[in-house]
Amino acid sequence: MPTCTPFVTSVIPDDPASTSQLDVADHLLTLLGDTTTEPRPDTQLEALTLAVAADLPVLLWGEPGIGKTAALTQLAAALDLPLTTVIASVHEPSDFSGLPVVGDDPAEHGVPMAPPDWAVRLVRAGRGLLFLDELSTAPPAVQAALLRLVLERRIGALQLPPGVRIVAAANPRSSAADGWELSPPLANRFVHLQWTHDHEVVVRGLGGTWPRATLPRLDPGRLPEAVEFARRAVCGLLTGRPGLVHRLPNSEARRGGPWPSPRSWEMTVRLIAFATAAGSARDVLSLLVRGTVGDGPGLELLASVDRMDLPDPELLLADPAGAELPERGDLRQAVLDGVVAAVRARPDRARWDAAWALLVRAVETGAPDLVVVPATTLASLRQQDWDVPASIEQLAGVVSLSRRADHAAARTAAATGKAGR
Repeated sequence: MPTCTPFVTSVIPDDPASTSQLDVADHLLTLLGDTTTEPRPDTQLEALTLAVAADLPVLLWGEPGIGKTAALTQLAAALDLPLTTVIASVHEPSDFSGLPVVGDDPAEHGVPMAPPDWAVRLVRAGRGLLFLDELSTAPPAVQAALLRLVLERRIGALQLPPGVRIVAAANPRSSAADGWELSPPLANRFVHLQWTHDHEVVVRGLGGTWPRATLPRLDPGRLPEAVEFARRAVCGLLTGRPGLVHRLPNSEARRGGPWPSPRSWEMTVRLIAFATAAGSARDVLSLLVRGTVGDGPGLELLASVDRMDLPDPELLLADPAGAELPERGDLRQAVLDGVVAAVRARPDRARWDAAWALLVRAVETGAPDLVVVPATTLASLRQQDWDVPASIEQLAGVVSLSRRADHAAARTAAATGKAGR
């Protein structure tokens, strides 16, 4: 992904004899470098810019040549941030922890740790994008030295200013030259994003137009609501699943990726708040959450977030005729199961009848097979003095047809299995 460069016209003299071939070559290179950008939906680019806006260290994982470095170059140009690239694998630990410099009186003043020149330039600029490349080929001693830089933003005696953002890139160990697995302490400090190529983006970019990276637009009016929502989502999950608060993976490879810890859950709260304030799509939030606490805990959190927006079962039972049910099948199933659970917790005739009316509405407005399990459970809650409501007749055919379909599918599968023996 080449950077967007302003159009520059190279003037070639009219007299070809006075023009060297290098001048012509330079002109051709200038024309090849003339590219532009356009606004284009890009889930992984939006996830990257959102994490950068949230001031969280990001680690891009991808195969060599996939465009990680070019994406960072283009991002820095789009955000008008000076880019500082540091190849982690070619540095010594002292390059990040600082080199000792003996002064006039070490016993009185100690021995200061001198930072490298690129860190001094970042501090002087007050802002910038620090790009740590080839992280997976850095040996363990260098990774240990990077811990303080990534978490505390300190290099030797220098403190990086708040205007500096940190992004790293790495190749999977299978495709890295003399690669190492990331140490768990270092891996747990990053938002891990899998960087892949989009065929259409590459083709259009090679034609001269690349997607434009822009910082997310945060709605000032939604900030308190976004913070409250993010905290409620994470705390709600961890209250019911305390084992997810800290879970160090067993395998060395998985320890070098995202996994849940109090630190990574704190990062998740921040990312959910930023995504909510920016109105980001669920796919973007999914990349960020799974890239912070891992796929398993991340998917559980996303499911929990989905359920937070579901209607209250008590409100649905109060007005089944006017109930608005989710369109997505899994969410609609969760709503119907919640209604039946509410009737089981506090059973009475009116609530039981209202639940049947709600199931009828679900059949009328969506897939009928979603009511089979809730209807069967609701029927088992009937007490002897409760009359069977007329609405059950509207559901009887649906439940019977669904069960016949299940039996037919089971018989077909059994017959197929016998034929294959």
